[in-house]
Amino acid sequence: MTNSFLHFCETAQRILEVRATNSKIKYCADYFAQLSDNEDIALSAQFLGEGAFSTSSGKRASVGHRTIATLSAEFCEIDYEKVFRPCRTATGSSSETIEKLLRNLPSAIKKMNPIGLTLKDVSHIAEQLYTTSKRDSKHAILIDTWKKMTPLEVKYFIRILGQGSLRIGFESKSVVNAISKAFSQKLDKVRLVHMLTGSLAKTALLAKQDKLDEATFKLFSPIAFMLASPIESRSVENIQNYVAEEKFDGMRCQAHVEGEQVMLFSRDLNDITSSFPEIIEFFQQRSLPEIVLDGEICVFKNNTILPFQLLQKRMGVKKPSKELLNEFPVLFIAYDLLYFDGETNFNQALSLRRKKLEQLCSQFDIPITSQKELNSESDVKDLFSLAIKHGNEGLMLKRKDSTYEYGQRKKSWLKVKQPSGSIDTVILYAHAGSGKRGGTYSDFTLGISVKEDERYEEEFIPIGKAYGGYSNKELKEINKRIKNLVQERFGPTLLLKPEIIVELEFDEIQVNKRTKAKYTLRLPRFKAIRWDLSTQDVDTLKHVEELFQHKLNQKRLSQDKNPSFYFELT
Repeated sequence: MTNSFLHFCETAQRILEVRATNSKIKYCADYFAQLSDNEDIALSAQFLGEGAFSTSSGKRASVGHRTIATLSAEFCEIDYEKVFRPCRTATGSSSETIEKLLRNLPSAIKKMNPIGLTLKDVSHIAEQLYTTSKRDSKHAILIDTWKKMTPLEVKYFIRILGQGSLRIGFESKSVVNAISKAFSQKLDKVRLVHMLTGSLAKTALLAKQDKLDEATFKLFSPIAFMLASPIESRSVENIQNYVAEEKFDGMRCQAHVEGEQVMLFSRDLNDITSSFPEIIEFFQQRSLPEIVLDGEICVFKNNTILPFQLLQKRMGVKKPSKELLNEFPVLFIAYDLLYFDGETNFNQALSLRRKKLEQLCSQFDIPITSQKELNSESDVKDLFSLAIKHGNEGLMLKRKDSTYEYGQRKKSWLKVKQPSGSIDTVILYAHAGSGKRGGTYSDFTLGISVKEDERYEEEFIPIGKAYGGYSNKELKEINKRIKNLVQERFGPTLLLKPEIIVELEFDEIQVNKRTKAKYTLRLPRFKAIRWDLSTQDVDTLKHVEELFQHKLNQKRLSQDKNPSFYFELT
């Protein structure tokens, strides 16, 4: 049955297992083409790229990882601490663990009676979870649903409830490509419609109905953001074609404004308006015309941009207290104008959009990035150094003639960054790769030392998961050595004797209270495999905590001289 949830899950699993990106897109496109019902087409695209609910809907099932984990242990009649947690640690995935338990435990198998739920059935169940506030009621809905599913369906049902990626190597960009191929529509046109609607479901439906031309911009409906490529992955032929802006240590934000009405959207298109009342008041005081600004929210105090870690204290807080507002005041800094005077600016060159933005910001006294012309590579180095002194992440290089693009990381916007730091870690688990890396162990869970930490009984605890930064030769050598280090096997995951030391590079250390270390690394990747070191050289959790505090306490250059943005403080 083409509209069954099982068929959807089998397609997702097949996409996971094939290597080539084009093959993944073809499988997805063939699946879309088989669906005849409009709602099924919309739901399948949404489930693949956004989750149970459209990204812009603001809806969430509000079912936490802990709830799902403990409930599945109860369902399988196993001990959560002694059985479920070790299995989850080994696989690195709760949903993967649950699927394997449901396939193999007689106590779970006898409870399950798959009935062939449709995509609409699953959407209805997600809606029930969204509208149900009582914990016991949510538990009852989950248990009842699992009984009606196969183990594979349960795995993907849990993943779509989590919103975002299904972790099958197939992100929104690929879904858009599959929509284009399935319904014989031009890819650029499909990308534009996705940017305008911010919805894969709407995009797929319009493509199926051959109504892409009907998609129009609507104020207070978020637009998909333009993305940047690391400069290391893109060569720059002529640096003079670019301008530079500092890459702020903040949070990407899209502001939609019309007079007293103001809405703010995060990079994942969620409504974050209520979290930043001072920004709302700031725009309301200016009686602005209809505009959409792309920019950054930063903690700004004493004329200085403060660390992102402090902004995290404001993120997700729907009604911040006066104390929180006073301690971590925020500012919106604009760097692009997407809509103004009744017209969208997507197809205009950056230089023209910038000219309009400067006029608008000057007229209404809105903070705006400082934009610098570039004549040589030395200019980039000097500006990068200044950005680091401001405490920012680095630079954004933007091509002057670039339009506001969505769906591809090309040469138009390039980010110039340096790692926040590196630590020496040890490989604890090796996870089998997929796609092009199928047949090898290419994803690794890395740990830090807590041998002498009175808070822990273990010798090492996880601090991050990395799957890049090594060469093919190094990966081959790792796979050769781990054969003699395997202590236990958990399906596609190996528990290893801690022996291989890796210098791990990362962008930031972030607080994450759900992890054993209470910290995680942002974008960790291999810097070097330290065959010369032993476990005695592995950095400690206390060292990680010290690095985190050092970043918070680091003195930052204020905006008084050589500002990274323009704004007359009043």
